[in-house]
Amino acid sequence: MPRHSRIFRNFLVSYIVILLIPSIAGYMSYRTSISVTESLSIENSVNQLQKSMELLERRIAEVEGFTRTLAINQDLNVLMNEPRSDNKQNVFGIWKTMKDLSTLGQTNDFLKHFFIYLRNYDVVMTPGSAYFRPEHYYENYKYEDLSVSEWRRLVLNETHRREMMPLRPFTTTNSRTTAISYMQSLPLDSFGDSSPAVVVVIIDEKSIAGLLSGITDKNGGWVHILDDQGRTISRQGDNEEIAEALAADARFDGTRTSQFFKDDLVVTIRSETNGWVYHAGIPKKALMENANKIKWISWTVIGGAVVLGLLIGLTMAYWNSAPIHRLLNSFAQVTETNEDRNEYDFLHGNIAEMITNNKHLESELRRQQPLVRDAFYKRLIAGEFQSHEEIVAAAVQSNAGLSGTSGYVAIVQIQGYSGMDSVDILNELHAARLVLKQTLQEMIGPVPATDLGSDKVVALFATELSDGNYGRGQIDAVLSRLADSLFREFKISVKAAVSEFAAITEISHAYEQSKQTIENAAALNQAKTITWYDEMPLDSVAYYYPLDVEMRLIGTIRAGEIAEARRIVHRISEQNTVARELSPEMRHQLALEMKGTLLKLLDQKTFACSETIDPIKNRIVAIQPSEPIGSLMDEILEIMEALCGMIASKRNDQHYRLIEQLKEHVAEQYNNADLSLYRLAEQVGRPEKYISQLFKEVTGDNLSDYIERVRMDRAGQLLKEYGHTIDEIAALVGYNSSHSFRRAFKRVIGVSPSAYRQTPED
Repeated sequence: MPRHSRIFRNFLVSYIVILLIPSIAGYMSYRTSISVTESLSIENSVNQLQKSMELLERRIAEVEGFTRTLAINQDLNVLMNEPRSDNKQNVFGIWKTMKDLSTLGQTNDFLKHFFIYLRNYDVVMTPGSAYFRPEHYYENYKYEDLSVSEWRRLVLNETHRREMMPLRPFTTTNSRTTAISYMQSLPLDSFGDSSPAVVVVIIDEKSIAGLLSGITDKNGGWVHILDDQGRTISRQGDNEEIAEALAADARFDGTRTSQFFKDDLVVTIRSETNGWVYHAGIPKKALMENANKIKWISWTVIGGAVVLGLLIGLTMAYWNSAPIHRLLNSFAQVTETNEDRNEYDFLHGNIAEMITNNKHLESELRRQQPLVRDAFYKRLIAGEFQSHEEIVAAAVQSNAGLSGTSGYVAIVQIQGYSGMDSVDILNELHAARLVLKQTLQEMIGPVPATDLGSDKVVALFATELSDGNYGRGQIDAVLSRLADSLFREFKISVKAAVSEFAAITEISHAYEQSKQTIENAAALNQAKTITWYDEMPLDSVAYYYPLDVEMRLIGTIRAGEIAEARRIVHRISEQNTVARELSPEMRHQLALEMKGTLLKLLDQKTFACSETIDPIKNRIVAIQPSEPIGSLMDEILEIMEALCGMIASKRNDQHYRLIEQLKEHVAEQYNNADLSLYRLAEQVGRPEKYISQLFKEVTGDNLSDYIERVRMDRAGQLLKEYGHTIDEIAALVGYNSSHSFRRAFKRVIGVSPSAYRQTPED
């Protein structure tokens, strides 16, 4: 126990030290976060004010662009330059100009209210009206602190060059506001005391306030904009006292970007475009809001982490020290140890030995990996795997690098060593095989390959069907280049035989075909370097009907897949008629084999219990092996179609019984609001997706639509009986909500429940 206590204390001290380090770092991070947050808040405020200034200047620039557009308007220039006449006015020209004005101010809310004053006609034109007496316009739209005569003198009769009238109270027929006014004489180069025309754009302070809302609304601050003469352009969120206090306080430095004034952070920006000064005030409380949150969260988290860390440290110290103590006690029972030994050194020695042994084992496994991979390839071409999944699992386990579902099996044979089996020859062949595989890998990259005897190499060219990495032409080209390279550089002569496979489960079959091809090519003494299985006239001694093809044929017929069964039979027929020339004895034996396959099918439970199997059985027994192979295959196909038809008929009968069972469940439970596709699938013991698709295929209706129609039919009957309210009927046909019932009834029947109840019965 003393040792355990010592180990426990060592662990606990370590955990406490580890806990203190992040706690100190957290405190330092907290202090830094407060400082950075404050700096970022100030920086964000400056950026926000800068963006507001840019937006405002862009809108003012659009207003100036608007006046330049008016300056080049031909109709307006005609009106400005016409001589004044007391008896005649160009009414059409004024109307046409007014019409043009109605489309100019639609893209900028600063241009909602503007007018043009023509001195020669003494008329004020707005987008919608023309006032031939300016006093009439001023009765509806006027500055509260300017009389009509002052307005005429300061606005209409003076020459203005991009002048901005400061903020003034402004009254319209519907509202009272404050506004600034942009004034520009036309033409733009007007000089003297008067000009032919004046454009006045009245900008509501509310439009400016929208550009500054990000500062005033978010932080509860204020914004004060002054022109280059110190006159107020806009004021949001502050009052005259704040503006006067800023101007009167000598400690306030108007040249600094940011400074604290009373309880506010005041940000100041001067526009380089027009000299306007932007003051924004942000309450210190709002400015430090995020910093205060960080402060509170930081102290809470650090405090909670320290307490939690101490508890976890105590628990972890016990958990981690207890196994070590038990391990030491176990070692002490089997070894003689010194009482004063260092426990960690003792464990270190044993664990180091285990790690060394583990590394040695990994090294051995890596060294054996090529042998494991080669063993997988040999099992694969020998057909020892039973399924696709088994092949994939073994390929992954051996890191075989076999990817793809189709491809080619090639057997490459080294020529010139037939019948030689001395030790020197075998060593030479071993070197030649290594050179062959290395050359192939250098040409096209890693290729699954394994040795076949002393003078052959089997290569697998696998690919996905959709990718088409390897085609017949590519295989021909690769093997031709391989043969040329081996002969040119190493004087090694090779020949190859190739066969195609459509699935990795057929690799063993393709290998047998390639093997048969290369043996036949050698027997016929062919000079071709590359021989394809389908190009080789095969030996007619044996017929083609391997066991795996027979089992696949039986499986497809049992599944009722007539198209796949027909494809297999066509392949058998092609292999025994086109690729082979069978003797009468072999044709007779093939017929007996295939007849036996059909008789095996009849022993299956699927067909043995059928009452209609006897005619088909009689047809199978009546097959004569002496018939021509074409007639034989046609008869076998007809019998297979009949068997698949029985399967399909039986399956359809099962389907119809299942559909009737579903309909019975719906008829019994339509009034249950919980009736659903899931419930029905659970009751019939079939998957939801299966019964949904089957119901649609057999009846043509969706199962959910059928349930709804049954409910609506029953609801129609109840509506005609007048014994229940509509809400009660909704509950009786399986609806929790009468609103849902009404909508469903209207969608299915075409009228509402109440209207249906009032219709006369047919």
